[in-house]
Amino acid sequence: MACLHDHSCEEHDCSSDWSLYKHIDLTKVRALNEAVTGSVKSVFKAWEQRLNFPEALLESNEGDPELIVFIPFTSDVKIKSISIVGGSDGTSPVKMRAFINKDGIDFSDANSMQPVQEWDLVENLQGLMEYQTRYSRFQSVGNITLHFPDNFGGDSTQIYYIGLKGEATQLKRDAVANIVYELMPNPSDHKARADTGGGLSRVE
Repeated sequence: MACLHDHSCEEHDCSSDWSLYKHIDLTKVRALNEAVTGSVKSVFKAWEQRLNFPEALLESNEGDPELIVFIPFTSDVKIKSISIVGGSDGTSPVKMRAFINKDGIDFSDANSMQPVQEWDLVENLQGLMEYQTRYSRFQSVGNITLHFPDNFGGDSTQIYYIGLKGEATQLKRDAVANIVYELMPNPSDHKARADTGGGLSRVE
């Protein structure tokens, strides 16, 4: 489902308050089949800057329009909508498929796996369209992989902006990992305490 911005954004969830940009771990964002290595990082920016098109953009290799974009977050998020601003002259992506919490997806995986959701896209040159998620399926998202299998007939696929809106938890992902680690009992620690009269027995 797409949302057209023909309303007052002050009365809807269109402001940067809902942007997940600041929760994206940009250092770990990556793309497959990008013509310029690392260029994928340039398409993530603040919502207000979505139409500021620098020379840098994400573009697929010529003659091969398929792209995969891996987006990790610094904390678990809930994703409400996704916005894609593509290029002109048939270079905008025509379809988007999303996979959640799966690392290392390649083109073979993307084409054989069932996505959590997929959308038919329009040429959104002015950034006026947002694609609503099936919100209940986009909870506790640690990372999302977006697969763009084709475009509108151009020699390559061009993307200038990827925007995600939703909510983030307050708990950072590295903090979650530390909590899980601390909750795992260390048998050697327990044995040492039992030997010194600490009242703890060895965990078998």
